[in-house]
Amino acid sequence: MRFDYKQPNMGNTDTLIRAIVGALMIIAGFLGGGWIVAVIGAVVLTTAYFRFCPAYALFDFRSNKKAAAVSK
Repeated sequence: MRFDYKQPNMGNTDTLIRAIVGALMIIAGFLGGGWIVAVIGAVVLTTAYFRFCPAYALFDFRSNKKAAAVSK
């Protein structure tokens, strides 16, 4: 388990999907979906921006296949 946010652990497809879903959740939150939906959307959009998912780091998973392997 390694929480190095400078080392991206998300691939391009994962980042694009998260950015779209996060933006849609924020919009839905402002249009009546509730503030919790907007907050979750902001978190999802933030993980897409940084290309780092703490849950992926917790389970030692990477969707970014181009990143160099981290020595343990």
